[in-house]
Amino acid sequence: MSKFWSPVVVRLTPYVPGEQPKITNLIKLNTNENPYGPSPRVLAALKDAAADPLRLYPDPNADDLKATIARYHDLTPAHVFVGNGSDEVLAHAFMALLKHDRPLYFPDISYSFYPVYCGLYDISYRAVPVDEAYRIDVNDYDADAGAVIFPNPNAPTGRLLGLADIEALLTRLPDVVVVVDEAYIDFGGDSAIALVQRHPNLLVVQTLSKSRSLAGLRVGFAVGHPDLIEGLERVKNSFNSYPLDRPAQLGAIASFEDEAYFQEARAKVIASREWLIEDLQELGFDVLPSAANFVFARHPQRDAGELAAALRQRAILVRHFKAPRIEQFLRISIGNDAECEALVKALSEILR
Repeated sequence: MSKFWSPVVVRLTPYVPGEQPKITNLIKLNTNENPYGPSPRVLAALKDAAADPLRLYPDPNADDLKATIARYHDLTPAHVFVGNGSDEVLAHAFMALLKHDRPLYFPDISYSFYPVYCGLYDISYRAVPVDEAYRIDVNDYDADAGAVIFPNPNAPTGRLLGLADIEALLTRLPDVVVVVDEAYIDFGGDSAIALVQRHPNLLVVQTLSKSRSLAGLRVGFAVGHPDLIEGLERVKNSFNSYPLDRPAQLGAIASFEDEAYFQEARAKVIASREWLIEDLQELGFDVLPSAANFVFARHPQRDAGELAAALRQRAILVRHFKAPRIEQFLRISIGNDAECEALVKALSEILR
């Protein structure tokens, strides 16, 4: 602890990202990265971007990218906000939309960045327990909430909440902002963006890191009523008026323009997930239903921490959360077929 730290820094418990070790021949199934590379159109756009205009500032409003996202979802650019990855978009949402006198509600098993943002921005919150099957029950989110946020599919469980449940929540709490964090929605669910025009209290946050294979480019966006978007813009322009660089904007636009590649890549991930679930179940694992590019699994006879350590000895990384209610689960990202097969083979050897 430094004597020069401000009091707020002393109180913070920072988010811990998934490990990114520099090890050769590593099978990395711990950070939910896409096993398939970006669209060739993205790579061509990035190559073109590496030119003389890099000496100039990028468009601070990312107007072309906003227009592209708006067209993709049949909305207007006024409905769209973009930022440096969905984590930055979420950070601005916490400050602009989720900081109120009444507590912020989110699931007790959820994205662990949420309580970190609450600590950073001094936001009171209530962690609402998911049920025994690790499902979110929207009836547990009552009118005492100052705002609501949850991932869908949830992370790290992978469980999906249907649009009917989300709309019921929005209708029941019309004066409460509801943020739906859809980092993994493209792997098995219907986006709540379809509800935005009917519900001015809804903000949907997505990322290009997962389903569009652009984790290294750092592009996220939010879709919501223009009043919500204006709140995000006010915070963004008080913090960093140039969050997205020129290559990021051009690469993101190219990704949305190659729909065929996007659909093909996500279909391969979904197919691999389904057979991996079957193989894990044959090995005796309990696997939660997943609509994400990962599975959440536990073995009734084996300690999750020991399994993770044994896999690591075989150069396979998975994520183990030492947290209440989920300390016996492993979160396993969906790799390519060869990586998934290697995982199953290693687990078979360990269990024997």
